Amino acid sequence: MTTLVVRRLLIDLESPVARHWFAGDPFRTAFFNALSMSFPVGEQFFIDSVRQGLAALPPEAQAHWHEEVQGFIGQEATHRRIHALFNAQIEKHGLVNAWEPRARERLQQLDGLDPRHALGITAANEHFTAILAEWLLGHPDLLQGVEPRLQTLWLWHSAEEAEHKTTAFDLYRALSGNEAWRRTWFRRVTLIFVADTLRQTLHNLKRDQTLWHWHTATSALRFFFGRHGLVRQTFKPWRAYLRPGFHPSQLGSPLSARWLQANAAEFTLVGAPVKPELRH
Repeated sequence: MTTLVVRRLLIDLESPVARHWFAGDPFRTAFFNALSMSFPVGEQFFIDSVRQGLAALPPEAQAHWHEEVQGFIGQEATHRRIHALFNAQIEKHGLVNAWEPRARERLQQLDGLDPRHALGITAANEHFTAILAEWLLGHPDLLQGVEPRLQTLWLWHSAEEAEHKTTAFDLYRALSGNEAWRRTWFRRVTLIFVADTLRQTLHNLKRDQTLWHWHTATSALRFFFGRHGLVRQTFKPWRAYLRPGFHPSQLGSPLSARWLQANAAEFTLVGAPVKPELRH
């Protein structure tokens, strides 16, 4: 069992966010904006799938899982709320979230199916977010030049994604989900997630009128394929999910615990007294 605590992030997302908030880089801004646009609908789906998976267990097993599932739901609900606030700010720049309605329509097709399918999809997505999180936590210099409150937003989210990466996976196994479907859903999620992320990123750049700038292309190439690029650094942990007998715990996440411990002043635990200050 994984002990998951719910944290209230102490940053101000009522204040405006700069158009190119990612250190003045249009591509990186557009990419992370695209990810954020997917989170509210995605996090709600993850919450629903884990809640339904818990309900499908026998009563004695539900008691065993209850605390971890509540922690997972609390963390994801907080992510959903924070990114909804962030998205409201970036939409003031004329961006349009085309990802969310497509995702809602696609997810409706799962209604009435065995809950293990939704859990398999959730576990696959959680692996994606966990390896992205580890990459970001392992290369904090990528956020150099980003204002502190937004650095905190993305690193906090990354730390919690790494922290709860096993919950949906373990529930899937507890419901006797098989290995073949686990890998099948991961392959499908890979194609959908990558396609949707790139599609929304391009859409954001087009709305920003920076799609055809030379700097946008060179930034994208460095971001994905540079020495510490996303694709180069995450391919091995991505592929690990396809190994027979894989479990997310096989990929350690010490950076998550280290960041949360070092940055405890940036949040308060739900149920603890609220700290009055906000980080701008």
